[in-house]
Amino acid sequence: MNFNTLGLSEAILKAVNEQGYETPTPIQEQAIPAVLEGRDILAAAQTGTGKTAGFTLPMLELLSKQTLPNSKHLRGNQVRALVLTPTRELAAQIQESVDQYGKYLSIRSTVVFGGVKINPQMMKLRGGNDILVATPGRLMDLFQQKAVKFDQLEILVLDEADRMLDMGFIHDIRKILKLLPAKRQNLMFSATFSDDIRTLAKTIVNNPIEISVTPKNAAAQTVVQSVIPCEKTQKTALLIDLVQTRQWHQVLVFSRTKHGANRIVTKLLAKGIPSAAIHGNKSQAARTKALAQFKSGEVQVLVATDIAARGIDIDQLPYVINFDLPNVPEDYVHRIGRTGRAGSEGEAVSFVADDEFSLLADVENFIGKILDRVIFEGYDTARPLPESQLKPLKPKKPKKPKKPRSPQSNGQGSAQANADKPKRPRRPRRSKPKQSKTDS
Repeated sequence: MNFNTLGLSEAILKAVNEQGYETPTPIQEQAIPAVLEGRDILAAAQTGTGKTAGFTLPMLELLSKQTLPNSKHLRGNQVRALVLTPTRELAAQIQESVDQYGKYLSIRSTVVFGGVKINPQMMKLRGGNDILVATPGRLMDLFQQKAVKFDQLEILVLDEADRMLDMGFIHDIRKILKLLPAKRQNLMFSATFSDDIRTLAKTIVNNPIEISVTPKNAAAQTVVQSVIPCEKTQKTALLIDLVQTRQWHQVLVFSRTKHGANRIVTKLLAKGIPSAAIHGNKSQAARTKALAQFKSGEVQVLVATDIAARGIDIDQLPYVINFDLPNVPEDYVHRIGRTGRAGSEGEAVSFVADDEFSLLADVENFIGKILDRVIFEGYDTARPLPESQLKPLKPKKPKKPKKPRSPQSNGQGSAQANADKPKRPRRPRRSKPKQSKTDS
């Protein structure tokens, strides 16, 4: 199958072709026709599966042809399609995709997020937009200032819903949902179909088509994964050694903390390795600049925390380093999903100290695979890492059959049933002996 068979216009196909894409990914192949049919979607898709194009392309098609049932002339401050996403970087990335795929269409779009001045964003919203990409917090700020309205909204996209719940956006999302027209098309994307996600989905999607292209613990087959045992005090030296001796470029390094990311960058710069950090303490301007320099190759090593790395979308990113293993095993899959995209090869290396073995064991059990260990000359742990063993899967307990409800359980006939029960004889009440005055 190719993009020509999915029902997209020549203008969109031309833009897709210019980006070098010919064959749709599984999520695109399933999602695009469903969206064009006007169906709601609940999709499980991880980073790197092509999910952004999976909703961007059909959304552009519907909006450009004005085939939506409520299409009207766009009024001031109104939006026709709203894309909610958890982080600034991901919002900017989605807006970039909208610009790329919609370059030959008469579509107006803009992106809004926190960390930058709000007035320029208010100005861009005045004339109305076909597509608005937004983070929940900034969107609520703009609505409270009457800078955005939703009377003409026809499509809602909730991207990375699981991460939005993790980041505490659930209250903002519920507030936003109350502001939107009840009649709309809903597209919801999440890395997993957890119970929390399904509970949220019930309030958003209506009779959705469910799409699941990868299980939650899957890693791309094209990513070579390995572990290098080393002491914590050796990790920075090991990173510098790998980058210099193997002449690695475009290396994405994950640090567990913001301060740790800063320390790594300081030491890399001291060795003449162009590096930058992105995390929550950095201004939006600094984060945008660092990401742009990393994409262009001006920055060789980008050090990021998990939250800040959401939205980093670089074609054929070759290397991911887990300087610190994540506390949550699922984040490991999100991290290494930055490389090995669209069938390209990638390499993911994790530095593990002897007191971090439990984190490694959690990751290996989560992905169902024991990672290869590579001893890098001059680096090792004082105490050898224990041998890894996968935990056997626990069989699910069969559910107990429900007991048939008796007539008494629904309240009918309960009075009669109680009346038919033989009454138990009352036990005689024992009286306490009276105290004499001498006892007191």
